[in-house]
Amino acid sequence: MSARSSAGFVLVTAAALTAALATPALAAAPSAAHTPAQLTQAIASHESHTLHGLAKPGKVNATVSSTNWSGYAATGATGAYTSVTSSWTQPSVSCGSATTYSSFWVGLDGYSNSALEQTGTEADCIGGKATYGAWWEVLPASESAYSGVTVKGGDKFTATVTYSGSTFTMTLADSTEGWTKTTTHAGSSGFKNASAEVIAEAPEVGGSVASLANFGTVNFTGAKADGSNLDTFSPNEIVMTKSSSSAVRAQPGSISGGSFSDAWKAN
Repeated sequence: MSARSSAGFVLVTAAALTAALATPALAAAPSAAHTPAQLTQAIASHESHTLHGLAKPGKVNATVSSTNWSGYAATGATGAYTSVTSSWTQPSVSCGSATTYSSFWVGLDGYSNSALEQTGTEADCIGGKATYGAWWEVLPASESAYSGVTVKGGDKFTATVTYSGSTFTMTLADSTEGWTKTTTHAGSSGFKNASAEVIAEAPEVGGSVASLANFGTVNFTGAKADGSNLDTFSPNEIVMTKSSSSAVRAQPGSISGGSFSDAWKAN
C-alpha cells in the first residue's frame, strides 16, 4: 500500500470513529438481551394467590405454617385493618430447566376468609428463562398483569392496598424503572378487612400450588398496617412448608420495626 493510500485509510478510520463517538445515544442503546422476559396476561390468567394448607388458623401471635405463603399476617376482627404497605427489592432468579414461580406482595384479608385484595411482583422460571412481572388481584379472579411496565431483578418496589370505605385502591411503584400503577376495585364479595399481610409466596398456577422459584432472600421494609409497623400488631409468622411433610420451603426471619427477611429453602 502506498503512503498516500495508507494516509487515506487512517483519515477514513478516524472520521468513522469520530462519527461513532458523536452518537452516544446509539452506543448506549440497551440490548434486548439485557431486558428479561416479562409477565404476560396469558401467564397471569392462570395464577392466583389463595392461601393453601394453613395450620393453626385460630392462633394469634404465633408461628403457623402454610403450603404456599411465607411472611407475616396481622389478624383481627372484621374491619380491623384498612391499609397495608411494604417495600422490597425485587429478587433475581437463576433458572434451570424446571418451571418454578415466586411472588411478593401485600394484601388485605385472605388469612381467615376467602376474600383478598392485593398487589405485588413475581420472579419465575418459565421455559428456562427468568420471567419478571407486576400484578394485582381481587379473589376469586386470577391475577391481572400490569401492562406497559418492565420489571427487573434489583428494582425497588413499594406496594400499598387501602380501603376507603367504598373501594380498595391497590398501588405498586417501581422507583428504579420510574413507573407507578394504581387500580381501584369494589373488593372481594364478603370482604371483612380482618387481616393484613406481607408475603413471599409460591402461587397457585392452573389450580395447583407451584414449585417455588429459588429467589434467594427478599427483604421487606416499611411493613405497616393502618400506618403502624406490622410488628406492633403481634402478627402471626407464617412458615411455608411442603404439603407432604414438614420440610420448610421458605422461612421468614424475625420482624422488627416493620422489617424482616424471607429466605428460600426448597422448591
